Amino acid sequence: MKFPGLTSLYGRIFAIFWFTLFVVVVTIVLLFQLDPRTGQAIPEPHLKRLEYTAENINQKLNTPQNETVKKLQLEQKIKRLTKRKNNHDIQIYFTTLDGDIISPQKHTKALRNFITIADNPSAPKQRLYGRWMMAGPFLINTPRGGIYMYSGQVWRGPSPFIIQILDKPFKLLLVTMLVSTPFLLWLAWAVTRPARRLQQAAERVAQGEFTADPNLETGPREFKQAGASFNQMVGALNTMISGQQRLLSDISHELRSPLTRLRMATALAQRKQGESSELTRVDTEAERLENMIGELLELSRMQVDSHQQNERLDSQTLWYEMLEDARFEAEQCHKTLRYNALQDWPINGNPNLLISALENVIRNAIKYGNDVIEIQFTVQQHLLTITIDDNGEGVPEAELDDIFRPFYRVSTARDRDSGGTGLGLAITESAIRQHRGTIQASNSSLGGLNITITLPLAR
Repeated sequence: MKFPGLTSLYGRIFAIFWFTLFVVVVTIVLLFQLDPRTGQAIPEPHLKRLEYTAENINQKLNTPQNETVKKLQLEQKIKRLTKRKNNHDIQIYFTTLDGDIISPQKHTKALRNFITIADNPSAPKQRLYGRWMMAGPFLINTPRGGIYMYSGQVWRGPSPFIIQILDKPFKLLLVTMLVSTPFLLWLAWAVTRPARRLQQAAERVAQGEFTADPNLETGPREFKQAGASFNQMVGALNTMISGQQRLLSDISHELRSPLTRLRMATALAQRKQGESSELTRVDTEAERLENMIGELLELSRMQVDSHQQNERLDSQTLWYEMLEDARFEAEQCHKTLRYNALQDWPINGNPNLLISALENVIRNAIKYGNDVIEIQFTVQQHLLTITIDDNGEGVPEAELDDIFRPFYRVSTARDRDSGGTGLGLAITESAIRQHRGTIQASNSSLGGLNITITLPLAR
């Protein structure tokens, strides 16, 4: 099996996991080393006090006397010295060099255990037994030979933090989690960062932005390969869509020439033979076909040039003139168009596409509304919402989601008899989607159709 390299996601996860485990184990081992219940070196201030005590005891036990008195005095002095000093809560112990306790006192069990780990007077230690701190040994020279001195003292301070951790499994687990959290966050960041970039690129493609992102080809090897494949897919989609749009544009241009000649022939025939229902019908259908081809060309240009000519705009400058023209047009049709005051809301986008998108919806409302068209602009949470309502016949509920499809024509008289091409709302939907907005249709409270458009405001 090949060992994974650090350039791969597998290798990075493996390395970070084991590094985290290593740090946690080292931290726990260090915590145990700091446990005062293990043998540790005596702090310098306390060590000096104990050395001073040992020196005083050494002087007391070596006072010159005859042999008989000397022996009695030595035993009495040792017994007196081993009595606990209540004012300091200190107990002095003496042992032979072989570890036998001289004149046993309280806490001799702790002393016997401590002797097993501390028997070198050149390196005295201390250890905590419950609330009792043992320290030593210190060499004492007596007329009968050397002995060891140990001291015991009540630990009156708070329970050491290390003991609180080591004696409480929950706290030990909490410390382990705190130590490992930065590394686990680093691992999560390393894993999710390229995944988020890939997700954001996919969302941009879903919104119609077919642009390759070179940042996708960075990071772990697996994500580099996925990013490169994604960019290749985007490039292939761009090529395919561009080819389709060029084909549609070429076909539309080619169809315009025979249509122009057909309309000219129809006009000549009407001039020679006079008006007739047949020639009028031919001219009407030719005109409708020419309008459809023109809208197809507009839709094609919109999809091909969706990311060109983008600029920062304000809503009032963008739509005010178009809204005034629409109001005038509605008045000529004996209809009322109302809209609330525009403000300088900032928008990033293509001005021609945004004007055309809103104008298509408003002109449809003027055409199909009975006599009232209402337009409402509102801003909330960095989103501009535009609602267009009319009091016409509306659209059947089952067909509301289909009216944005190219060439779709509803079954009602709303556009069946109007000569519409079924491309106006498709053009609007394409323009709004390219500006990262949304458009929805519903039945209006006025009785007709409601179109709701949302666009993100520029930051």
